[in-house]
Amino acid sequence: MKKYVLIVLVALFSVQLMAQRVPSEKKMSISAGVLQGGGGLVGADFEFMLGNHLSVQAGAGLFSCGAAINYHFKPFINSSMLSLTYWHQGFGNAHTQSVVGPVYTFRAPKVFQFQIGMGYRVDEGPALNPDYSKTKFMLLYSIGVYFPI
Repeated sequence: MKKYVLIVLVALFSVQLMAQRVPSEKKMSISAGVLQGGGGLVGADFEFMLGNHLSVQAGAGLFSCGAAINYHFKPFINSSMLSLTYWHQGFGNAHTQSVVGPVYTFRAPKVFQFQIGMGYRVDEGPALNPDYSKTKFMLLYSIGVYFPI
């Protein structure tokens, strides 16, 4: 009897785990987190699927804005992706830099996401520290949550 109960519990647990991997049928998402929305301290992005694997996103953060073209590895909004991103950090006299570069975004099946990539500075603003103006390449990263809508 214990053997049958154990088999049923393992089967139910397996079904529950596989249910978490179901792709989202939704075509849009909102994400928020640290260094999102163009690399601001905190920010948010809106993403829209254009086709099976292609999406676009735009966002804003605390004194920043950004945009990206994304290629999802699977044809779902909740899949990991490669992006060509643009980050604009600061406005007016507080503008520090504008950066363009490729980014890899890991998305867990539900909620969590993390970005890491390399950026090239295409514009320097008046607020950029002179010590940083010598370096044109930099690490781009962010961490946050996403919600398919």
